[in-house]
Amino acid sequence: MAFVPSLLLKQLYTFGSLKNVEDGVQFSIKNRLSDATLQSIEHIKLGGEEVDLTAVTLDLGNGNTLTVDQLAQTPIPFPLRYVITVVTSCPHLPNGKHKIEIKFKTNPFGALNLKVDDTISQKDENRVHIPRDNNDDYSDDIIRQRQRFVTEFTQQKLEHVPQYSFDPHILAGNIENFTGVAQIPLGFAGPLTIHGEHALGDFLIPLATTEGTLVASYNRGIKLLNLSGGVKVSVVDDAMQRAPVFVFEDARQAREFVKWVHENLDDIRGEAEATSSIAKLSYIDPFLASKFAYLRFNFTTGDAAGQNMVGRATFAACSWIIDHYPGIKHFFLESNLVTDKKASQVNLMRTRGKRVTAEAIVKRDVLIQHMRVEPESLFYHGGIANVGAFLSGANNNGLHSANAITAIFIATGQDAANVAESSAGVIYTEMTPEKDLYISITIPSLIVATYGGGTKLATQRECLSLLDCVGKCKVKKFAEIVGGAVLAGELSLAAAISSSDWVSSHEQYGRNR
Repeated sequence: MAFVPSLLLKQLYTFGSLKNVEDGVQFSIKNRLSDATLQSIEHIKLGGEEVDLTAVTLDLGNGNTLTVDQLAQTPIPFPLRYVITVVTSCPHLPNGKHKIEIKFKTNPFGALNLKVDDTISQKDENRVHIPRDNNDDYSDDIIRQRQRFVTEFTQQKLEHVPQYSFDPHILAGNIENFTGVAQIPLGFAGPLTIHGEHALGDFLIPLATTEGTLVASYNRGIKLLNLSGGVKVSVVDDAMQRAPVFVFEDARQAREFVKWVHENLDDIRGEAEATSSIAKLSYIDPFLASKFAYLRFNFTTGDAAGQNMVGRATFAACSWIIDHYPGIKHFFLESNLVTDKKASQVNLMRTRGKRVTAEAIVKRDVLIQHMRVEPESLFYHGGIANVGAFLSGANNNGLHSANAITAIFIATGQDAANVAESSAGVIYTEMTPEKDLYISITIPSLIVATYGGGTKLATQRECLSLLDCVGKCKVKKFAEIVGGAVLAGELSLAAAISSSDWVSSHEQYGRNR
């Protein structure tokens, strides 16, 4: 029999599903654990009142229903992500909060007693609703309904938004209320010669952008790197986090709790990793302040970016912790210590996503002949720029790493909001004994994926395919390609500023007034 921690058990209930319907009251449960068999329902209470099980119907979807007696005679499969709606003949509940209790037997979890609170709220009949189809919200018919709705509501005709070339059903899990597409220009820079541990060879870099000169700038930086032998890129660390916080009576209790966590790390790891075949808990980083114990869980997540994956794994681990450690006053799954989609010093120091370093020795003759700038000038300007970055409090002493990262993210289906973290960078230059320029950039929190999220969508997957970054064990290869492209952009813009070509280049290529 598998043990289900109390917090994890509550996740079986679909909050917001409690509703008054024509013949009674209904609510839904969803299997968020693992494949199981539903064997029986022992009792149900709504608002503290026992429900007559003979008048309960289980809605299995697609028009299939089952009584509680039929379930007891013939258990049914209850696979992961499967939803069962429990329909009772109870009198309608008033608006407000109500207690729900359902006890049921399963295999392999045994008897489960689910107790939650949910609310019934007053319906706003005057609210304007965007059309939606609960059975198939990605069909051509419902999409056309939404397009007509937008046209009628705004009194503006949709001409370009409805034009797309893929089956909208691939968008399930990526977007709600799908109505059309926003077309973004796509250009290529390169090919860029990369000497990585995973990316070896020449790669065309897809850049989705509306900024003039951007593709040209990266193309120029790539030329400088290629003429100097290419760029060396290394993934030096890999970690994705979730950081819960536990609240205690005082600081000493928080300190003792952290000791206990370290002593029981193997059990905690087992609970976390049971939620995924991919997520692996590397270590837990504790931070103590006041009476709070912040635990920064660090995972590897395979080819996925993994934020949701590690959230689920950490929640399972923390649910086990709460059931086994007394004295916890409060618990929150997220404490803001991972700074999800926000720039931060902790991720600059500790890594979030992939920590990538791209480096190259740029030949003196290449810089002079192609950029009209000497390595000494770039080196000198870099020192001055370091002071400026220090004065500004920036988490990046480079120039514009966000440009390449954003453009590549959009082209390849990454979560664009992760640019907030991923654009952090530490750039370093030095003069070699041969008077060439060594330049490197370390990206400490590059959050990328080649699996999951938007990477499966039509044009995004096509761009990943062009980089040979579709398939298993390709995420580090992709991270190295992104790192190499970022360095090309840093070199190009730094040279342009030092040679005073920056403004003239934008005037020639970037004006669109």
